[in-house]
Amino acid sequence: MHDQAMEGARMSGGSRIIGVDLNPAKHEQAKKFGCTDFVNPKDHTKPVQEVIVEMTDGGVDRAVECTGNADAMISAFECVHDGWGVAVLVGVAHKEAVFKTHPMNFLNERTLRGTFFGNYKPRTDLPGVVDMYMRKELELDKFITHSVPFSQINTAFDLMLKGEGLRCVIRMDE
Repeated sequence: MHDQAMEGARMSGGSRIIGVDLNPAKHEQAKKFGCTDFVNPKDHTKPVQEVIVEMTDGGVDRAVECTGNADAMISAFECVHDGWGVAVLVGVAHKEAVFKTHPMNFLNERTLRGTFFGNYKPRTDLPGVVDMYMRKELELDKFITHSVPFSQINTAFDLMLKGEGLRCVIRMDE
């Protein structure tokens, strides 16, 4: 589950935003970003993509995978709707990871895409993001869960690796 992906879905008018995470504690945090449903794969005996296809009566319009876990990437692709569903892979997989799915998933007109940096072009797109923030259309403050002085930079890395925070600001003034 990724906060920026949910925020993007919310801002794009997504009516149902399903967060998937192994950590049930993330459900409450996900609600701040528009998450309407939460699925923990550990709570089910069948693959999470099957759970989501059942929940949505055929699959989701869009799926965004942000972890870089190859199994999660496959699940994201296999939970999109036949005919028009699009899965976007954001996470970077391990160099030896393998993506395996049945060829019929492509023949059923599902689309698989990858992106790096959200397809943003910093020089031309970033000013628009700043304008959205200044107009209060983009709420960036809710992404910041911790703030530490530079002397505690290792704490920021620990929080990131444990998955306990979303974004940590490292202050250079202390």
